[in-house]
Amino acid sequence: MAAQTETGQTAFGQTEMGQPETGWLRPALALVAAITLLRWLLLAFDHTDLYVDESQYWLWGQEFAFGYYSKPPLIGWLIGGVTSLTNDSIFWVRMPGAALHGVTALVLAALAARLYGRRAAVLTAAAYATLPFTALGSLLISTDTVMAPFFAAALYFHQRLLETRAARFALLAGAMGGMAIMAKYIALFFLAGVALAALRKDGRIGWRNAVLLGLAFAAVISPNIWWNLTHKMTTFSHTVDNIGWVRENNPLASLRPLATLRFVLEQFGVFGPVLLAALLITLRRLPVQAAFAAPVLLVITLQSVLGRAESNWTVSAYFAGTVLAIGLLRHHPRWLRVSFAVNGAVSLILLLLVIFPTLNWNDAPLLERQLGRAAMSRQIIALAHQAGDVPIYADRRDVLADLFYTGRDSGLQFFAPRPQGRPMHHYEQRYPLPPSQTGPILVVTSTPPACVGQAMPLDASGGAYRKSQLAAYLVNAECLQHE
Repeated sequence: MAAQTETGQTAFGQTEMGQPETGWLRPALALVAAITLLRWLLLAFDHTDLYVDESQYWLWGQEFAFGYYSKPPLIGWLIGGVTSLTNDSIFWVRMPGAALHGVTALVLAALAARLYGRRAAVLTAAAYATLPFTALGSLLISTDTVMAPFFAAALYFHQRLLETRAARFALLAGAMGGMAIMAKYIALFFLAGVALAALRKDGRIGWRNAVLLGLAFAAVISPNIWWNLTHKMTTFSHTVDNIGWVRENNPLASLRPLATLRFVLEQFGVFGPVLLAALLITLRRLPVQAAFAAPVLLVITLQSVLGRAESNWTVSAYFAGTVLAIGLLRHHPRWLRVSFAVNGAVSLILLLLVIFPTLNWNDAPLLERQLGRAAMSRQIIALAHQAGDVPIYADRRDVLADLFYTGRDSGLQFFAPRPQGRPMHHYEQRYPLPPSQTGPILVVTSTPPACVGQAMPLDASGGAYRKSQLAAYLVNAECLQHE
């Protein structure tokens, strides 16, 4: 049992009997359920198209595999399972997002109850449910969202393991960490956190439990490792490409200090300014849970210096980070109110934006990247039907992604360029133009093919393709075989 504090509670915020404070679940569940139901209600009025990645994830879900081109398989399995039970509409593709974040909020609340007590548990659930990245992740489907409940559960079971040293919690922590990896490889930071936490005496789980945790972790991710070994390490190679500087001879040649400044500022938008400030203050005290937040922030910030880093790559830091920030802010009610006001307002604005996505800023829709994709696909599909149901060939991943989704019932074939060396995306890998393809084919490209055929107009105004100069050309497939 953990050591007693002067207040009569353990170092983990438990009562003297070793049990967390109770009574938090009902209010936390009511709050999270209300927010989730509201998000589902407003999602029904969402007027945006699926983004490129979302359409790709949907396509993965049409075929069960232990891995896909650029990500582990869990998101494809999830979307495939939900849409097979319902239908392929945008609502059902995105519906799991709000539910997964709701579950994550409750798991983190359970962790906070053990660390800080009942009030912190309810506040943690409310804080996580209203984070800006949670609000955005509830309006679309992404690997971060699928990873979230499993990473949170791994943190919870790791905490239970610290308290009890029970083997079952080692196995559960490892299994949940493995499931998080099956959603997104960045969840490897969980294992790094377990190792770093052990630098403190109160963060050690013992060698037996470390082995059990590692075995459970390895067992869960082994199907994806096998898939990569039999598919030329496709997903791992793509991950290395995202890191970028790993393949360079001189990583310091591409230092990007201004990009790093922007990346750091974006983190205040991802997590919320008050919560991030509270987290940074808390990390200075090096609590055990800091091992699951600080390394992510440090490593991804370094990545932003050396190469490209997306603002959402730090999300795994904010699972433990939410609990730690609330641990501090629960003693500062004024700042806590400010945090909820700011993050709540951002969450509400994001909800309204997807309902009214054509609102303009600088003569362009605010959500321009989420508009016009389905309309463009319908134009292209109509032209292919008019030409005699000819196949469609596109040289852009984003065009192909929506063609496969919007054209799922069109009866048409869609092809990507044949890869020159390693495939550059899923469509080159799985749907390249066959060498035996002959006859007329509709080519969609921004650059006219060498053997220009009949040009067919495309209206690309008012959406994601506004500046693309996309056009369609009816040519013979033999012509493309020589490009």
